[in-house]
Amino acid sequence: MRLALCGGATGGHVYPALTIAAALERELPSGERLEPLYLGSPEGTEAELVERADIPLRPVSSGPIRGRNPWELTRNAARMAKGVAQARKALSDFRADVVLSTGGYTSFPIALAARSRGTPITIYLPDVYPGWAVRAIASLARRIAVTAPETLRKLPIGKAILTGYPVREEFSQVSRAAGRQRLGLDPEEKVLFVAGASQGAHSINQAIANNLRSLLELCEVVHVSGRADEEWLTRLAKDLPDELRSRYHLFGYLHKEFPWAMAAADLALCRAGASVLGELPALGLPAILVPYPYAGAHQRLNARHLADNDAAIILEDSDLSSMLPLVGGLLHDAARLDAMSQASRRLARPEAARNIARLIVELAGS
Repeated sequence: MRLALCGGATGGHVYPALTIAAALERELPSGERLEPLYLGSPEGTEAELVERADIPLRPVSSGPIRGRNPWELTRNAARMAKGVAQARKALSDFRADVVLSTGGYTSFPIALAARSRGTPITIYLPDVYPGWAVRAIASLARRIAVTAPETLRKLPIGKAILTGYPVREEFSQVSRAAGRQRLGLDPEEKVLFVAGASQGAHSINQAIANNLRSLLELCEVVHVSGRADEEWLTRLAKDLPDELRSRYHLFGYLHKEFPWAMAAADLALCRAGASVLGELPALGLPAILVPYPYAGAHQRLNARHLADNDAAIILEDSDLSSMLPLVGGLLHDAARLDAMSQASRRLARPEAARNIARLIVELAGS
């Protein structure tokens, strides 16, 4: 089977596509081989993750449309038109059997190209709320897999099916004890895991920096800062007393160790990108979610899904000054953390990747 993959440039969109592809390889009939091709940007997180997965990438031009000024809108519309031509040629050269899209503006020209040459499209929507690209191409898709039940009513009747978020297989292989050993953490100490999006979250990083000494007196901190803020946070850490510096574990970026770092924690403080909908429940990790305030409502709705199911607490970006007492209160309330952990685990759907892979096999067969 020749599978063309595409999705937004963030890990929350790229990881699910790669996870589904890996599951699809296991679901194919005996003797049939998967040939994947990724269509998207040759730069940034997207290209890095695709290269790690050893999947070839063909560049497709695109650009955001929503909320742009007239000049950017005109320029990006031209890039979209170029992207349709690039995607059509790539799909034709590759002779794709199926296209799997996980949304994002790059998926729009690829979906148009696929439709023009009769290649069936499956969409997996990571976020609770469908963005403009998914809404735009929903009518072109044969099937749409979704993460959360409340999403079903926002999509065409009869096309959407609830599968859950396809979490990387590594999340089923980690443990708290092994994670702590790998990262050099105290086996018994409280641990806070902090992460922004793929590129980090400056406001969260600043809040951690402002409260770092007090946080380290409460717990050990595993902080995935993003590469942009790593340098100045490293300088800040050097000024800590020895007994506190050893409790601060700073990483600009984590890939293979990311699931282990999450598994080692008692509590997470993070953005509410799509990945939290799968990764937090997979580990039963309670969370304080800080939705990114400037990119539509999708992170807020992701956070609301977990909070409404008692698995997380929402902290507004503008209220990060109150982060310290909230973290301290939760870390010292074992009963509440345990209840949140159990609530989170109830949302896990470990068969999500396999179920989406089976949808693709069925679609290719039809």
